[in-house]
Amino acid sequence: MSISLIFSVTIYNTTTSEVNDRLRQLQMHLERPTVPIDEDGNPINPRYTAFRDDQRDRANKNILLALVYVNLLILVGGGAMSYALARRTLSQIEEVHDRQSRFTSDASHELRTPLAVMKTELEVALRDPKLSKDEMRELLESNLEEVNKLTRLSQMLLQLSKGEHAKLEREPVNITKIVEDVARRYDPSGERIDLKSIHKNLLVHGNLSSIEELVTILIDNALKYSPSDSLVTVRVSKRNNKACVETINTGKGISADDLPKIFDRFYRADSSRTNGEKAGYGLGLSLAKQIVQLHSGELNASSAPGHATTFTVLLPILSNKKA
Repeated sequence: MSISLIFSVTIYNTTTSEVNDRLRQLQMHLERPTVPIDEDGNPINPRYTAFRDDQRDRANKNILLALVYVNLLILVGGGAMSYALARRTLSQIEEVHDRQSRFTSDASHELRTPLAVMKTELEVALRDPKLSKDEMRELLESNLEEVNKLTRLSQMLLQLSKGEHAKLEREPVNITKIVEDVARRYDPSGERIDLKSIHKNLLVHGNLSSIEELVTILIDNALKYSPSDSLVTVRVSKRNNKACVETINTGKGISADDLPKIFDRFYRADSSRTNGEKAGYGLGLSLAKQIVQLHSGELNASSAPGHATTFTVLLPILSNKKA
């Protein structure tokens, strides 16, 4: 606003000076040569002098009013725009803060659960003086399982945290081979996974470890949320100049209410959808979504209760220039 006022004063002084000069020149042009003038060249005729002063005052007043209106407009418009921008910025900051608070709260809860299980088991064991060797072994195995879960959770939290501002090292990656390797690792006998690599040696420009993690999450999720005697279909193909990876599994499906939320951190749908195994922490699909976004790709899901669930990943294929 101060800058606007400085410019207004400058414009006002310059404009009024110009008006005075123009009026004086006009008056001198219209006056007869016989009209006396003073030493500055101004006519002494009172009638013309009064006319000139009146026109000058009118012009000065109009200019001043115009500048006042312009400054008021700048003040109101600038204030409204500043308020809108500040509100928009603060809303984004508030959203990030709320999301971070929810994330911290959920992470704390997930970390506290296995610790509480371990604490309870150890307390019960300490109170039992007749604890057998087999029972002690069972207790240690249970504690080790909880430690492994905590390790996996901390790793995923770290990956999510790093991924928000990650700059991935990229290289040509054979996504077909990655899918085949991960599928073989989960199902060495080939009884549960029906692998359909329609397009062999499909290359994408990405980070090898991240894409391996992405494929692992999708296949693990498909196996976890389908009956143990069912078949999971995994396809690798080329679609619209993009590498397409699909996982299709049968099961209870995902409801329309849950489907938009499955990529949210720590969100878990009905636990009865699992094949008897304990559900995860609700971080896998969130991490998968983040990996896909870092590779400028798309991750979509389609499902309905009682129907097959399909996850589709689309990643830009490696162009000849990058190859």
